[in-house]
Amino acid sequence: MGVLMTQAFASLLARKGLRSGRLVIALVLAAGCAVAGAQPVAPAGAASVDVKAAAPAAPPVYTRARVVSVEADAGGNTTHVRLKLLPRAKLPFTTQTFRVVNPALMHGIPQGAWVQFTARHIDGENTLTSIRATAECKRFERCD
Repeated sequence: MGVLMTQAFASLLARKGLRSGRLVIALVLAAGCAVAGAQPVAPAGAASVDVKAAAPAAPPVYTRARVVSVEADAGGNTTHVRLKLLPRAKLPFTTQTFRVVNPALMHGIPQGAWVQFTARHIDGENTLTSIRATAECKRFERCD
């Protein structure tokens, strides 16, 4: 069907008297490929490269927060932690609950402590990947 559309487009241009050479041909071919839904094809000798594998790893971005509460299971292992985020974190809620997969992450971090943390969305839940205690970040002061 794409070839038919290309031919129809070319005949329309010819009837209108638009025969300006290569530009018209390029436009006709581009329109034909777009209509046909064609994907660009790599040259025969080109090796495919995974973009994610080629990109260098970015340094982690830490978010500042205050520990509101810590939930533990019957064995005393930390399972969830609630963190009150700073307003400039640009996250939709000021207090969020995070799952703790490794209870050793919360060792030595009491309730009410200021922390810097990183998290990922794993298995449908916000999950802490790292957390560390830090100095309090006062309002209207720059905290690095």
